[in-house]
Amino acid sequence: MLNAGIVGLGWWGRNIVDAVQGKSERIRFVHAVTKEPQTARDLVRTKGIERLSTDLEAVIADPQVEAIALATPHSLHADQIVQVAGAGKHVFCEKPLALKRADAERAVAACRKAGVVLGVGQNKHFWPSMRELRKIVASGVLGEVLHLEAHYSNENSSNFFAPWRDSPQETPGAGMTGTGIHLLEAFSSLFGPVSEVSSQFTSRRGGHDPRDTIAVLFKFANGVSGFLGAVRPSPVYWRVHVFGDAGSAEALGETELIVRTQGGKIERSKYPAEDSLRAEFDAFADAVAGRAPYPISMDEMVHTIAAFDAIVRSIESGRSERT
Repeated sequence: MLNAGIVGLGWWGRNIVDAVQGKSERIRFVHAVTKEPQTARDLVRTKGIERLSTDLEAVIADPQVEAIALATPHSLHADQIVQVAGAGKHVFCEKPLALKRADAERAVAACRKAGVVLGVGQNKHFWPSMRELRKIVASGVLGEVLHLEAHYSNENSSNFFAPWRDSPQETPGAGMTGTGIHLLEAFSSLFGPVSEVSSQFTSRRGGHDPRDTIAVLFKFANGVSGFLGAVRPSPVYWRVHVFGDAGSAEALGETELIVRTQGGKIERSKYPAEDSLRAEFDAFADAVAGRAPYPISMDEMVHTIAAFDAIVRSIESGRSERT
């Protein structure tokens, strides 16, 4: 059992604790850190977390803690990863790993130098639909892959607001940090690095009840083209669709996959739902124990943030941007 600390007990940090504590057979939280301990004492007590403190240094110094999960504001991630890795502790960081490519590279380099495992909270990677989509693409049944399309809408920006999420310094790229980043991870895990992006952003209302959309065109380093769309206020919708010269495969939501092949053949598959939050932490614990590498490689983590960084720059410049 991996003994871990968690830093940040906001909405998402609490979701992580709910998914992992007392349910995983591989990892447990023994130390929690929050700037507002008075609001977390009941949670810590009921979940059996042994210690509660208010700063990162305290959990780093805890000899029982072998790994630390970061559920903190986005701009803090890179520096905190470097600090945790420098103390020789494994680190799991919520998405996005960083807001700039250079910071992602710095964080990854620190973990490699320290020889610690780095996990990233891209839980959609663990959805059954996405797992099966990667298998289909790798099998070659789609032939030569030519194009990739994806969409993720999610009204959580309005439903789970925190003041820091309204800051352009914390959430650049509109819905990219909350929703689009998951699609970018899917892109990097399927087809590797992006070479160029062109973004279009529209907004009707700002603040904690946003009405905005983003559309992005992609060129991948391997020659594949792509498109991404995200609408923050719209109800939840997920689609990742890969097109080859012999067929296409479309992941819909968490559990559905549709494969279309030549001759008009259509195969629809439905898979049992899984707890993707617990799955990503179990995978992290397995990587720490040496049972298997973390399913998202450090190179893929950097590719994801490189594409994100270019999208933000493209929104600001109104031009195509290289990664």
